[in-house]
Formats: sequence, structure tokens, C-alpha cells
Amino acid sequence: MTNITGHTRIFGILADPIHHVKTPQGINRLLQACAFDGVMVPIHVRSEDLADMVRGLRRMNNLDGFVVTVPHKTAMPALCDELTPAAARIGAVNVVRRTADGRLMGGMLDGEGFVAGLRSAGIEPAGRSAYLAGAGGAASAIAYALAQSGVARLTVANRTMAKAEELVTRMKEDFPDLAIAVGTGDPSHHDLVVNGTSLGLRDGDALPLDVERLMPEQVVAEIIMQPAETPLLRAAAARGCKVHFGAPMLASQVALMAEFMGGPAAKERT
Repeated sequence: MTNITGHTRIFGILADPIHHVKTPQGINRLLQACAFDGVMVPIHVRSEDLADMVRGLRRMNNLDGFVVTVPHKTAMPALCDELTPAAARIGAVNVVRRTADGRLMGGMLDGEGFVAGLRSAGIEPAGRSAYLAGAGGAASAIAYALAQSGVARLTVANRTMAKAEELVTRMKEDFPDLAIAVGTGDPSHHDLVVNGTSLGLRDGDALPLDVERLMPEQVVAEIIMQPAETPLLRAAAARGCKVHFGAPMLASQVALMAEFMGGPAAKERT
């Protein structure tokens, strides 16, 4: 454990709820391994308090950055001074760097991390048809990353149809050659099925899609890390599907997040 002093650089993670977050453990292991004098702490903040919290963080002079997760990713762009091109196009932020003068730069790494996590498990999305449940911040990032990875077809389904339609419209502008459409709760006829929503995080959540339509030849992937085995993954496994847990998405992002926030860079880790 880092010996925290007045020289220690602080990183945070903003979430509601906060109990499920795994990022502090991963970031702190990395900081310790690199002998970097820094620590990440969880910060529980509700949506209605997010703007006030961010104003306070700007004035915290030993803060270098913070990670943003459910439900704040789509609210965060408006609270940043500058966005990376990816975050601006996706309309969501999951990592923020604070400069010495209190300016905030927002980035989005969820999609990159998700696809890297798939590939680390031997699941190559290129050439596959993909079904994505969700059109929020993480789901939007995953949609873009799947398109960039070379999926053959992409279907986006969301409880609020208008959000799915808006995401699909934006993506058609950026990927005019990709077959992309708004879907329903039916994930059949797709090779890869992804839950990009927070459904499954809390006890009693509805399922994000119609599990009765899943087939054994499909891969079903989660972004939720706690619980590791969500109701969706249990249902998918029971139907003979190959399942992919949410943890690899974070594992693939930890080093990228740390570097974005001003922590140890890649050259320092080699």
C-alpha cells in the first residue's frame, strides 16, 4: 500500500452506486508496481450533485484526474473544458485529466477496452454480426469500437427507442458502409450479443434482452463486473452460449486510464 503523504497525487472514481467499482484496485496495483506516488479513491456522488462535485475537484490541487462511471458518463462532457475527438463524437466521458490550472480534459476508453478484452479472450469481432443492448455512454463507445474493429453488421436495441435511433443515425454518418440498424429485444441471428447497459448491476433488474431467443452458437458478453456472473450470463450459459465476463474490459483499460490521467506512462512500465 502506498505511504500517503502531502506529495501523493490523488485520483478518483465517480459513481452511484459505488460499492461495485473495481477500478481503484486495478489502478492502485499499477501505481504501486510502477513506484508512482499516487492513490485512487472511490467518490460516491449522485447525479444531482455531479456538477457541484466537479467544480470542487477543479480546485483540488493535488488531484491529477478521475474516472467516471455509471450513471455519469453522458453528463460529464458538458462539465469538461475539452474532449478528445472520440469522446466528443460518442457523447460520453469515462476518464478525465485535470491540468495544473484546473482545466478538465475528458476522454472515452470503454469501447477500446471492451474490444481489447474480447480479443484477449480469443474472440475476434471482425467479420461477425453484433447485437448491442444499450445506447448510453458505455454502449455508444462499444458501438463505435465494434464498428472500427470490422464487424459485418451491427444492431442497436434500447428500452428508449429514440436513443437507439439517435446513436444509429450518428454512426451511419461515420460508418456509411456498415450495415447498422435499430433492433428489438430479440438478439437472434447475431454472432456476438453484448449487454452495454447497467441492467444486472442491482438485484431485481430486468434482463437487458430476450434470453429465450439466445442460441448455443452465440457469444454473450457483459460489461458489468460486479456481480461477475450476471443473470444474463447465467441464462446464456444455461442455453449453451459461450459467455464473456465484464472484467477484461476494465483490465484492458487500467493502464490507458492511468496514463490519460497523468499517471505512469507506457514507457515507464516497460
